[in-house]
Amino acid sequence: MGVDAVLKRVDQPGTSPRRRRLTQVDVFVDDADTFARLCDGSALPMLSRVDLYGTLVLTAAEMEQLLTEIDGTRSGTTGAAQRAALDEVGRLARICRDDPATELHLEGD
Repeated sequence: MGVDAVLKRVDQPGTSPRRRRLTQVDVFVDDADTFARLCDGSALPMLSRVDLYGTLVLTAAEMEQLLTEIDGTRSGTTGAAQRAALDEVGRLARICRDDPATELHLEGD
């Protein structure tokens, strides 16, 4: 039931969505379901939108809110595994924020 964070580069020559191509750049694999549990129990708007069984696609424009919610959640957790998971997703979110040609896919199992 983990939620993997996958950073993807978007290549879309022209305007047709059929020519849109995604390339995986980096990934955080939520093997221990740590990030999934944090999202499932969250009352924050962005983290609570994460679908444990589907995919939530976020663009660079949404990264500031995600990073704010990750930082807030991280300050309220004491577990090392929880902090490590939030740090990894935050790292991918910062890369996405700085590169508008990327998307962050939060993929549930």
